[in-house]
Order: sequence, then C-alpha cells, then structure tokens
Amino acid sequence: MPPAATRTDAHSRPPALRILASGSAGNSALLRTGEGCTLIDIGLSPRRTMRLLRECGVEPDAIADVLVTHLDHDHFHSGWLRAMPASWTLRLHRAHLGRAKRAGALFRRTLPFDCDEPIDLPGAGARALRLAHDSLGVAAFRIEAGDRAIGYATDLGRATDDLIRHLAGVGLLAIESNYCPRLQAASARPAFLKQRITGGAGHLSNHECAEATRRIGAKRVVLLHLSRDCNRPELAIGAHRGAACEITASSQHEPTEWIEAPIGAPPAPVVTVPRSLFDHAR
Repeated sequence: MPPAATRTDAHSRPPALRILASGSAGNSALLRTGEGCTLIDIGLSPRRTMRLLRECGVEPDAIADVLVTHLDHDHFHSGWLRAMPASWTLRLHRAHLGRAKRAGALFRRTLPFDCDEPIDLPGAGARALRLAHDSLGVAAFRIEAGDRAIGYATDLGRATDDLIRHLAGVGLLAIESNYCPRLQAASARPAFLKQRITGGAGHLSNHECAEATRRIGAKRVVLLHLSRDCNRPELAIGAHRGAACEITASSQHEPTEWIEAPIGAPPAPVVTVPRSLFDHAR
C-alpha cells in the first residue's frame, strides 16, 4: 500500500529542474517529471555527473533522454564519447549532426530534431528554437508537462522576439546571465574574445537577461552560465531588482535545489517596435 501512494505522489508532483552545474567549466541540468528524468546538456565529466545524479536520488538508468543545446565542450564533455550509457537517447538539433559525426558523438540511440517538430520526453513534450551562437547556433527549449511549462535558454547572444514568443508565459525560466558589461570591458581578455561574447552571437549580459525575463513573464527564474571572471551572483540578481519573480543564481560548483515549475501566466503578445519612423518606412 505505501509504495502505491508513493507512486501516486510522484506522478502528481509538478515538473522540476535542478541545475547540476553551469558555467564555462561545464553545464548540465536535470529535468524531473512524474514519469522520469531528462538531462539537459552533459558538459560535466561522466564521473561527476553520475555522482551528482546519485546525490539527487536519481540512478543513471532512470535517465531516458539527453537534450543537447549545442556541442561546445562546456555543454558536451568529450568523456561521454566513451561513457554514454546504451539506454540513453541523445537528442540534438539536425544542424549539429555533422559536427557530432566528425567528433564521433553519434550513438546508436541518436534522434535529431528540427524546430518545427515536437520532442517527446518522459512525461513532457518539448519544442526547440534555433538561435545564433558561433557558427552552428544553439537550441532553446520550451518544455511542457501538463499545465506547467519550463523554458531553457543559454548561449543566446541576443534575446530575439522569436525567443520571447517561444518562451512567453512559462512558469519557470532557466536563462543565461553571462556577464556584467563593466567587468567585461575592464577584464584582461583579448579584444577578439570580448567581441565574440558581446557581439550578438555569444552570450547575454545581466541586463539583457533581465529584459528578456521581464518580457517572457516567468514566475521563477534560474540564472545560468555566470562568467567566473566577468560576473558576480549579486550583480546578476541585482539586474532584476523590482521584478515580480523569484530569482536563483546557479553555480559552477554546487547544484541548485529542485525548483518546481509553477503554472505560468497566459502569454502576452510580443510587439516589435521599430527603431525609428524611418526604419518603419523602409
């Protein structure tokens, strides 16, 4: 009798997200629904990932799918080329197949997706939007489980109107807040790297993240991928001052707690305002 009650509780609990780690040294998150678990990105070593999963009370064989935003080394650790469990299904954007093949990262259970098709996950469905990031782009996900929705968006470069429409009204939003412009400008990084990060196909600043979050309208927000050199948690959180949402800053070194997705607000229409009347006339 008690086990049946436990199963009922598990199936009725809201979907939740736990960021295992996020930053330039590796990114990975765990999505939990009533029917199973999904990893989002595997930028940590297999050994560390397996340890963190067990610390969360999740055995590796409870993972069915790995949803990959893109194949940069901090989102797909090379150790998985040898250690990917045979029962896991790798899901990546079709635009990344060529790079995955060249890297030897196409596994027996690899399912590519396009942006116009649903992605079936345990207890949830997802859709992807491809955005500019370096040469091949990055996938941002809207994940829906019953009446709850989660947005996951990192390495964006720019928060476009399409992204706002894609994630509008999610209850829980995990979004990058990579750098403070002041710290970025004052850093000893070479000019080409600063340009790559801030040039529209790299990362979001704290204030760009805050503006995107405001427009999306999430009730709970997790800040991802804070720069070790050019950001601070208090600066990233401070950019949201006055916002009507709960804010959590993720860490490179410690996982967050489980963060449940609340029921989101109805999506507000996204209006693109022309920069000037002259732009509008053209």
